[in-house]
Amino acid sequence: MEQNSKQKRLGRWKMLAILAVCASPLVFSYVTYYVIKPSSRTNYGTLLDPRQHPMPRLGSVALDGKPTELDAYKGKWLMLQVDSGNCEQACQKKLYDMRQLRIAQGKERDRVERVWLITDNEPLDTVLMREYDGTRMLRVPQATLQGWLPVEKGATVADHIYMIDPLGNLMMRFPKNADPNRIKKDLGRLLKASSIG
Repeated sequence: MEQNSKQKRLGRWKMLAILAVCASPLVFSYVTYYVIKPSSRTNYGTLLDPRQHPMPRLGSVALDGKPTELDAYKGKWLMLQVDSGNCEQACQKKLYDMRQLRIAQGKERDRVERVWLITDNEPLDTVLMREYDGTRMLRVPQATLQGWLPVEKGATVADHIYMIDPLGNLMMRFPKNADPNRIKKDLGRLLKASSIG
């Protein structure tokens, strides 16, 4: 009788141990979510819903006058900026940042293209063109950009750098006067997580 009672107690302890092992992931996830509260956002740029911003036909032309649409660069990640052809200091900083961000990707840099959409017919500085050789420079009517590229409150389309994925989806916008080091982290994550482009 006493032996039978010991076996029942031992059986109950084993059953409780098995239940504890099975329940521990659930308890751990509850504690992690409600007590530790992980950050829900790790990206610096603002994620955009590509369904709300489909890439339009821009009617853009290369500097030699040849019609060239953005979809000519499909299959690559595009870092995009918009500005006037006289390219003041803020414009030049974005060109510099985009060049350095691409270089910083190391062996992955060939997956990234830089695009400057020029919204007027101002002549470009030849020194600037040489300095940022490799940046795709397209002239595009300003009106065709209205409604496509979203801006943050109090900013203009020229204040941002945008990301377009290799399928041609506008998917991220970086803030005005963006921190290049934080953009670099986002870009690195995108390239690491994506097998396309």
